[in-house]
Amino acid sequence: MINSVRQTVMSVLNKNNYGYISPSDFNLYAKQAQLDIFEDYFYQYNNQINKENGVGGRTITRSSGTGYADITKGLEEVIDSFSETKPLLGASDPISVSNYFLPSIATTNDDYYLINKVYIYSKTLASGNTTAFDVSGNLVTDIGATFIDAGVKVGDIVSTITGGITYNVQVITVDSQTQLTVALPTGVVLFEAAAKKYNVYSADSIKETEKVNNSKITMLNNSMLTKPTLTYPAYTQEGLVIVGYPNTIIGIGQLVAQYIRFPYVPKWTYLDLTGGEPSFYQSASDYQDFELPNDDEVNLVNKILQYAGMSIREVAAAQFGQAQEVMNNNEEQ
Repeated sequence: MINSVRQTVMSVLNKNNYGYISPSDFNLYAKQAQLDIFEDYFYQYNNQINKENGVGGRTITRSSGTGYADITKGLEEVIDSFSETKPLLGASDPISVSNYFLPSIATTNDDYYLINKVYIYSKTLASGNTTAFDVSGNLVTDIGATFIDAGVKVGDIVSTITGGITYNVQVITVDSQTQLTVALPTGVVLFEAAAKKYNVYSADSIKETEKVNNSKITMLNNSMLTKPTLTYPAYTQEGLVIVGYPNTIIGIGQLVAQYIRFPYVPKWTYLDLTGGEPSFYQSASDYQDFELPNDDEVNLVNKILQYAGMSIREVAAAQFGQAQEVMNNNEEQ
């Protein structure tokens, strides 16, 4: 979609002799336009919920449709396309306190927009270091382990850290007391070397934690009745760190977050042509298309035109994009 958007933007600018924007400028405008539309999904979603509940006027009128006219459902599907459920990286190695980093490029390969839920695995079945390696990287071998006696079964979770990222993978087979076969994430090899730390959790022991304000957690911890436990866990957020309660939550991959991530930064990649226009090159390693639905192409064009108009000091181009955006928004009301 990104090439179609750029062609449309360049066509509008060239047709009216407004000027030219470079590929690098286009990529900057594309990033901002996508973020604007992405954040607007949440405002639209809130407005649709209010319409369903009849909020906003003296007379209660439910103005949201059903079936194909269910706008809320469509917005939920778009927002859910940015949903991720990933284990969090401990803020220390080894994890000595229950502090885990929030999702980021460095810790989960993506930045988060908002945390929806935080889970923990409350039952640890095994932990240790691998004592052998496998070329395929999907064998967990530990001569000191007793996986069968510990109750490890197919579907349980094995956690380890590779390249600064925590991975939780499922057990495919329990091969013996000392070896497990696990499913690997696409393009990632986990146990290609010995001495890899790992934890094994019961998949059935996952619990949702309750978010608690920092001003309240001390009071909860001081009461025998409300103190968080592995059965009823809690967490607080402090800066870039999530703190789990009770403080025995210190396992690799034990804390898992379900969150909405930011869309990946779009990049229109090209080949340089001598004496000509840059040619779109989709096979470049750093190519990234828009992650928005196809029906947002019009909104992307209009927003990029506004940024381009301000950049080249053409008020008419900015006004054109703004007018088209307002018209499109009015049609969606």
